[in-house]
This record gives sequence, C-alpha cells and structure tokens, in this order.
Amino acid sequence: MAHEIPAVELAPGVSLPTIGFGTWQITGQSAYDSTRTALDAGYRHIDTATMYGNEEEIGRALRDSGLERSEVFITTKLPPSQAGRERQTIEASLKALGVDYVDLWLIHWPPARGKSLPTWIALLEQRDAGRISTAGVSNYDTGLVDELIRETGETPVVNQVAWSPAQHDPKFLADMRDRRVVVEGYSSLKNTPLDDPRLVAIAQAHGVTVPQVILRWQLHHDIVIIPKSTREARMRENLAVLGFELTSDEIETIDTAF
Repeated sequence: MAHEIPAVELAPGVSLPTIGFGTWQITGQSAYDSTRTALDAGYRHIDTATMYGNEEEIGRALRDSGLERSEVFITTKLPPSQAGRERQTIEASLKALGVDYVDLWLIHWPPARGKSLPTWIALLEQRDAGRISTAGVSNYDTGLVDELIRETGETPVVNQVAWSPAQHDPKFLADMRDRRVVVEGYSSLKNTPLDDPRLVAIAQAHGVTVPQVILRWQLHHDIVIIPKSTREARMRENLAVLGFELTSDEIETIDTAF
C-alpha cells in the first residue's frame, strides 16, 4: 500500500486501524468476496456484528486470505436482545468466525432500561476470560457511557456511532475525548448532499471525490472510519484518503456546513 494505515492504541498490545472495512448489509457470497477483496487491498480491520448475519463468511475469507489471525483486527457486536446471554453470544460469534478471540466486542445498541450495566459487566467478564481483547459500546450517549464508568471504573474503549457532516457534534466529540473513548463513525455519507458546492469545491481543490473529502474530514477529527463497499475500486479509493490532507479552513467549512 502507498499509505500505511495509522492505528490508535485501545489497550496494551491492542491497536485499532483508523480505517476499517464495514460489512453491514453485505451477506452470503458477497460478504465472503468483499472481505477477501478488502483484505487483498490492504484493510486490516473488519467490522461485523451478530445482527449482520455474515460472521461465518467473514471468517472463511480471513482463513482463505493467508493472513495470520494477529494481522487482522476483528470487531463484532452483541445485539441488545441478547442481554443476559453474553457468553453464549460471543461463543457463537467465535465459532462462526473461526477464531479464538475478537479484538473488540461492542454492545450494539443500549439494551432495555436497567440492562445496560449488567450487560457491560458481562462483556468485561468475557474480556477477562480471554474471548475478547477489548470491550466497547455503540450508539451510546454521554450519560450512558458515564453510567458504565461510574459503576464499574471501566471505560468503554470505543463508542461506535453514526457520524457525518450533517451529524457533527463537537460537544459529543469533546466529551468522548475527555473520557478517552475512541469515536468510531458509521454511515459517513448519510443525510449529506454530495453535490453541495462547498464540498465539491474542496474535492476539486484536492483532485478527489466528495466521499473521500468526508472520510478525510472524519479522520482529521480523530474519528475511526469503517466505510462499506462491495467494489474493489471504491475500497481502494476509501484507503486513498490517507494521501491528502484538508486545510483548517476546509475542516471548519465542513464542520459548519449543515
């Protein structure tokens, strides 16, 4: 690869590549083919979930890639409906993926009232048992994150949330940074008009596409990105965002555009 993917340390010996391959809504043979292609293109961070129904195909792609298990960071997620069945759920994920552990396990959405804390405690137990390397959350607001920290003294290493220029929330980013929680963004292009003249002008100035500008903008805010595509050209285009940098004025324009 022309540009090595930077990583952020989540725990001693556990580093999360800041560009990952998202697999939501990619299932069956397409999940296998896309994951193989992504790994061949240089991705070393694969994001999946029990709810996606593609862990088995991803595991097969990983085995067939010829890469060592330690070379690829794997994230999966616990459905909130499985609160109370954490061990059974992670064991099923490990079996489907064909691995002994996952690098990061997230609570996919906050469970029903009163279940978030016991679910978090159960994730920490699976970490201590060696089935997961690190534990985090997804779609949690600051108050819910604070509850977990206050009650257990353990901070989620990642909070995966929807993020795009239309959803930019500087206070939330500052809150997570203050708590040393890495923000991971999904649905990067959602609700953002890709023909907006301000975005088009920035893209033209760098000789890139508007989607590349948006992904690069997220990285400038230290947000880990997990773009999804089944096309090799787009996968490589997404990795190529490491090849340019936005100016501070361009970042501010995007921050306040929507």
